[in-house]
Amino acid sequence: MGRVPQRFLLALTVIVALVAGCSSGSRETTAPDTAAQSTIVPGTTAPGATAPPPPDKSDRSGTAPTAELPITSRELDFARGKDRPLPTTVWYPTEGEKPFPLVVFSHGLTSEPEAYAAILKAWAKAGFVVAAPKFPHTKYQARDYDPVDVINQPADASEVITRMLAYGKKHGDLIDPTRIAAAGHSAGGITTIGLLSANRDDRLTAAVVLSGRQVLPIPFQGDAVPTLFVHGKLDKTVPFKDGKAAFDAVRWPKALLTVTEGGHVAITKEFPPVIATTTDFLRYALYGDATARGRLEKDATKGGLATLTDRL
Repeated sequence: MGRVPQRFLLALTVIVALVAGCSSGSRETTAPDTAAQSTIVPGTTAPGATAPPPPDKSDRSGTAPTAELPITSRELDFARGKDRPLPTTVWYPTEGEKPFPLVVFSHGLTSEPEAYAAILKAWAKAGFVVAAPKFPHTKYQARDYDPVDVINQPADASEVITRMLAYGKKHGDLIDPTRIAAAGHSAGGITTIGLLSANRDDRLTAAVVLSGRQVLPIPFQGDAVPTLFVHGKLDKTVPFKDGKAAFDAVRWPKALLTVTEGGHVAITKEFPPVIATTTDFLRYALYGDATARGRLEKDATKGGLATLTDRL
């Protein structure tokens, strides 16, 4: 019939999945994100579109820091309308050459930015402004928890980008508006893919998807955005095959870090190959850092804990 009946059926599928298999929420995103697998509104371009050309790395301004930078943090009260508060934790360097690239990070179901502090602080120390909102209905201890609300999170993340660019202008040109990445874990990975699909944000120039999966029949629309996928081979919440399917669907420069013994949550903690590889990728994609590009494979496979499929 039309989109409304289709969306109703998709929402019903989500509800059934939740009743059948949802566990209690926690800071570590234990609720199965597979329950959110069909929640982003379809609205893609026609099938058969030609793949966009790889991006031109020569237009990346700024010099990548050569050492870790001191950082600080702020709590900012953003919102997308009065009914969608988006309190956002921001980590950013206090020294170094401004403006810095921006990374907007989306958390998983029943989680929060603080649960990812190890990796987010590592990115900030490497020369990035990292902004991580709490989503109103999927955050840790949400009063009105609703996993179906993932449908609205790509627009929330775009709003945070807009607010952060305004914040950056007011604070000494802190942020470079031409160098913006989206990243996210689990349902946040779904949110990130949404930003590259039906809810496309054309300001993005890179993306990192941790333990995510595609939910659209025709994802990844628009101009090329280099994308790094990270997935644990032992993930029981979002199976590895689903993350691999999302990787396979991308028609632009991409890479897949496979954590051999990794589960769903462990890869977002203090896990050296993931921290090092995601940092290398962001430095390469947003700074054009050839040195980071050169060490990507070595950092990814150090210790034999992960493998890298590199098609960047």
